[in-house]
Amino acid sequence: MRLHQLLRCAQRVGESSRVVSGLFSHCYRTSVNTFSTSNVSPARKKSSPYSSVDSGRYSSLLKSVVSHRVSAQTPDILEEQDVQIYGPVIKSPTPSNRTPTPSKVPKILHPLLNQDRVFDFGETELGGAPARIILRRGQDRGSVPSVTRILQETMSPEQQFYLERWRRKMIAQLGEDGFKEYSQNLFRQGKLFHTAVESVLPLTTKEVPGEDPEEAPEVPSEVEGYMESVRHVLEDVRGVRAIESRVQHEKLGYLGIVDCVALYRGVLCVIDWKTSERSKPFLSNTYDNPLQVAAYVGALNNDVNYNYQVENGLIVVAYKDGSPAHPHLLSSEQVLQYWERWLVRLEDYTERR
Repeated sequence: MRLHQLLRCAQRVGESSRVVSGLFSHCYRTSVNTFSTSNVSPARKKSSPYSSVDSGRYSSLLKSVVSHRVSAQTPDILEEQDVQIYGPVIKSPTPSNRTPTPSKVPKILHPLLNQDRVFDFGETELGGAPARIILRRGQDRGSVPSVTRILQETMSPEQQFYLERWRRKMIAQLGEDGFKEYSQNLFRQGKLFHTAVESVLPLTTKEVPGEDPEEAPEVPSEVEGYMESVRHVLEDVRGVRAIESRVQHEKLGYLGIVDCVALYRGVLCVIDWKTSERSKPFLSNTYDNPLQVAAYVGALNNDVNYNYQVENGLIVVAYKDGSPAHPHLLSSEQVLQYWERWLVRLEDYTERR
């Protein structure tokens, strides 16, 4: 046991410096007895751990400590002096084969794909109109929860903490009424942005966005920056198969509205358009958005209103200042991983009902 540990124990129980000296004396007598016993048999002689101690420094340190009723030295200083006597502390290396904490897995692994449905990409590429199944708010939302609602009610405590801290910060800056108006403006801008994107989406593989400037729809000034932000992404979108269309997973009991289903650089994707005031260059910056896309993919693949399947996803984050949007393409492997995490959140939601 090191000296500073003895001192801390002595201070906690309110012992005087004489107790500390007594403890030192006891340790010294014990060590002397041990040494004398071990010297009886040379064959069993062991090297003393005190042989390398600088006795002069040790004595000086002890006197400086016990000379005060309450030591004026801080634990940091004691530790520095302790290092001078015993040498630096050598920490044990972290085992390289430590097993990581296992992530939570769904109790039932429902398939993402529908084995009874084929992959068919030809119909919309030849000019078929995209699907747009309207969500009947009165009937559909009564008993079937939405993807957004499920994700909101199953957020982790950490997510809830940061969200609440942001909300309080904004209220402190804007006031209750100001924050309410700010939230309403964000919602309105999001709707205007989605409408503007839909108006310029190409419906066939032969169409190119912005090819005929005279027929280009007028864009509200509030979302001009967002539209400029996604312009380079829209150039790679073809063959739109669904726009603002409801998807529902009958077996798992949830529904949602997909922003778009289309080919992005030749890959059929569920596309989610997002707006952000902060840059989100990495997929990890999008929080639960990948789970939302995976939930939509699974619902679409099991919805009788669609005769095709989707394996990939695309999250496009647009910025109001017009800076280039960040498109985050989710491979089929990534979508499957997020699908399993979505199933866990869905089970958590169901168990809370």
